[in-house]
Formats: sequence, structure tokens, C-alpha cells
Amino acid sequence: MKIVLKNIILFNPEQKLNKKSNLLIIDGVINKIGNLSNDDLKNARVFDLNDMYCVPGLFDMHVHLREPGREDEETVTTGCNAAASGGFTGVACMPNTEPSIDSAEVVTLIKERAKDHLVDVFPIAAATVGRKGDVLSPMAELIDAGAVGFSDDGVAIKTARILKTALEYSKMFDVPIIEHCEDETLAGGSMNESINSTKLGLPPLPSVAEDLIVARDIMMAEYTGGRVHIAHISTKKSVELVRQAKAKGLKVTSEVTPHHFHMTDDLVSTYNTNTKMNPPLRTQKDVDAIIDALKDGTIDCIASDHAPHSLEEKEMEFEYAPNGIVGLETQLGLALTELYHRNILTIEQLVEKLSINPRKILNLSVPKFEVGEKANITIIDTEHVWSVDIKKFKSISKNSPFHNRLLKGKAIAVINNDKMLFNDELIK
Repeated sequence: MKIVLKNIILFNPEQKLNKKSNLLIIDGVINKIGNLSNDDLKNARVFDLNDMYCVPGLFDMHVHLREPGREDEETVTTGCNAAASGGFTGVACMPNTEPSIDSAEVVTLIKERAKDHLVDVFPIAAATVGRKGDVLSPMAELIDAGAVGFSDDGVAIKTARILKTALEYSKMFDVPIIEHCEDETLAGGSMNESINSTKLGLPPLPSVAEDLIVARDIMMAEYTGGRVHIAHISTKKSVELVRQAKAKGLKVTSEVTPHHFHMTDDLVSTYNTNTKMNPPLRTQKDVDAIIDALKDGTIDCIASDHAPHSLEEKEMEFEYAPNGIVGLETQLGLALTELYHRNILTIEQLVEKLSINPRKILNLSVPKFEVGEKANITIIDTEHVWSVDIKKFKSISKNSPFHNRLLKGKAIAVINNDKMLFNDELIK
């Protein structure tokens, strides 16, 4: 393919690059930046993008693709389609599949399913066999197969002993242990423990369940020198603990989801099961602390925790419905609407949290705008106003609380692996 992007704003904080320019891409590689000749335009697909931002391809480091095991909810292909539609050129998929991503064979299967797609897929392998917390997974074998981190996602690593060993082994490969922080002895609730859980008569899940494991993991990171990444952080206390760990120079990073940076447990009063997630929606004090942590860099990344579920599973009593929502196709719009347009984060901070930092945490190269570099690009129209329509989602599952929500800001195109998706149409 020969593609010309005209009148774009090339924006890459890593390169300290912020300038209006043109881009010529031939066969998936950046061929020319700047003024283009008539020969450059010949036989090219030309897109005049009118001052839209052209940024390093967005990367979501926490998604659930459900394959193998629950292909009725999502597959590697449909999840990648959703990612591309949402503006992402890369994702890291979590290991709570059936079977778990605890063998080289499963890692290889996922990589094989994704190999011809626009979106790159990087598996996060299980830290323990079957995610049961008893026996360490074959880490060296999993790394060799293509895993980029380890997690027992869905649950915290069961004991301090196995966590210590996991951190010591993962340290040899300089990859993170990614933790779903929840004390299992306090788990099992349907929503955040608060006045709302009392009013609604729903089993509570206290915020201290998260705080206890965050504190444990930070202490173990300090003891071992290993790397801990706190997934979907949601409480004020957890934010404070991570901030303190960073101040001490510990190898601790964190991420937050869009639903945790702008929604509270007040919304559960509708008993809409698409407001049920784990960690649960918290209080306004927690949201305020998360906003501060996004601004000061305590929270490194924004990730969707894309969690597809079938309609049948979600359409049941709140207490018995599964946790989670799909998020790949709304994440960027929510971040732009709630953070950028409210002057909470700059475009530079958003690109860092949605593209650069996730790759750095997983030791992946950050795309650059240089001649000879592979084109790995997301084009963002920050002013585009659109309405979420779950019927148009590329994901198989539609479990989202954002149907009909007006958002401001959208990915117009993505380019990667010599493929381009423009306004949800594959350009050939």
C-alpha cells in the first residue's frame, strides 16, 4: 500500500515531536516526512486529515480476549477488531482463559490467531499453573513463547510465598507481575461497601480488600527488587500506597480503567448489571484521588479491562451476574471526554498513558515517526462528537453501560502491519 497522510499533527512525546506535517507510507514503512512531490502522491491513497493528531499507535495492556474457552463471548480476531475500531494497534491479553495461558502451547495458539491482524497481541501468562496459586508456571518457557508479563488476573497471587518466588523469577526476565489486588478472604461481594450497599441490600466488597494486597505486593517488590504492576487501581488508599512506593524508587507501576476514573457506586442504584465490575465502582473520594494520581503520574496507564460477557449471563440478578464490561471501543472517547476536554490531562499525558507507558512497562518498543520506521499509528480527532451504539461494536459481546452516551473525541484511523483502518473500513 502507498498511503499519504496530509496536514496531520505529528505528535510523539518520546521524540519531543509536535508539528504539522505530511507523511508518506509505502508498504507499511514511513518513507517520507514533510513536503511531498507529485511523484510521492502518484498512485497513493491520500487522506487530508485537517490538523488531526497522529500519535504512536495506542496500546491497551489489560484486555480479555476469552480465547481459548469462551469464543461465544470473544475471540482473538473479534477482540482485535474491537481494538482497531477503538484506536488501538496493540493489546496485552490476560490469562484467565480455559485453559489458562500457562503453557507455551496456549501462548503460541494466541499468537497464531493474531499473526495476520492489524493489531499486535502480546499474551500475559499465568503466574501460577491454572492460576490456582500453588505451583509457579514455567516462566522461562512462557517468555520464550512470547509472553510479556505474568498475572493470575481475576485473583491475586494466593500467598506471599508464591508471590516472592514469582517476583524473583520474573526479575530474571525483567518483566512485571501484574496483580489483581483483592484479599480472597474479603472477596465475594457484589459492590463497594458503602452506604449504597446498605441501602441496596447487596453483598459488600470493602475497599480494604484491595488495599491489603497492594500493601503486600509493594512490600514484596521492595524485598525482592522485582517489578509489580497494580491492575485497575480503584481506591484512595491504594493510590497513596503506590505514590509512596514510587517516591521510594520502587519498581511499582499502576493502571486505571475509564469506569474507575469517572463513575461511582451511586450508579449501582439502577441495578444495571453493566455497573457491576471487580474492582467495584467506588466513592467520589476514590475517584478524586484517582484523578489526582493521573495528573501527578502516580498512575502510569489507562487500560480498559475489556471483559466481554454474553447477554444471557449479564441479564440476571445483580448479585449473580458476572463482573466486567467491554471497553476497547469506548476507552479513548471516555478518556478524551472526561480527562482531556475537562482540562485534567493534556494530550501529551494522554498519549503517554494510552500508548507509551504501557509499552515501556512491558518492554516493548515505542513507535517513532522516522523515515525507515514501521508505521504504527493512531489518528485522533479530538473534536469529533459521537454517540456510543453497542449494536455497532466489533466485539461479540455488548455489555457496556455507555450505550447512547455522547462522547467527544475519537480515533479516525489506525495503521499497523501494512494495514489501515479508516472510519472502521479496512483500506486495501
